[in-house]
Amino acid sequence: MTFETLVERSAGAQPWRRLFHAANGLVVAGVLYYTDLPRGLVVGILGALLLGFVALDVIRLRSRRANEVFFRAFKPLVTPREAKGPASSTWYALGLITTVAIFPRAAAISGILVLALADPSASWVGRRWGQHPFLGATLEGSAVFLTVSLAVLLMRHPWPVALAGAVVATVAERFAWPLDDNLVVPVVGAAAVTLLQWVL
Repeated sequence: MTFETLVERSAGAQPWRRLFHAANGLVVAGVLYYTDLPRGLVVGILGALLLGFVALDVIRLRSRRANEVFFRAFKPLVTPREAKGPASSTWYALGLITTVAIFPRAAAISGILVLALADPSASWVGRRWGQHPFLGATLEGSAVFLTVSLAVLLMRHPWPVALAGAVVATVAERFAWPLDDNLVVPVVGAAAVTLLQWVL
């Protein structure tokens, strides 16, 4: 099987990728919520992971053979855009480390939970059932993102903060380019609830 074929076959709904995406965010949010690990230690662990992901990206993007091995080894988790750019896991780790490093713990958890649950849910629905184009994706997917974000934030914040935060996160997800939504969503989500709690 050629590398081009491997890349083509990585397109689609990718359910295992969505589950992996959600699980990673839930683990980090759980560690932040249920443990008293110092912020510096959490940032250090995430930073080490980020350095590993960056090193892997550099190696595989400089070597077609290494990139092919990467796509074969992580077939259920990769996407076509990773053939020529950083892996989603690299952006994901950067999003987590930035969110944890900058924002209060409670806000960081909220931003990470939105990333973990709303993003893969919206992507799944958009790819499977989306029929109405909306800002580069689908209206159905964005509606699911908004709904899941709101549900997540309502469990952690007063409804005005939750509603406004969900709307801001949904808009940010649609306008993430040229950055990656795995970086933008948790950062903007955490920033939104932090600021909104002061205002509302």
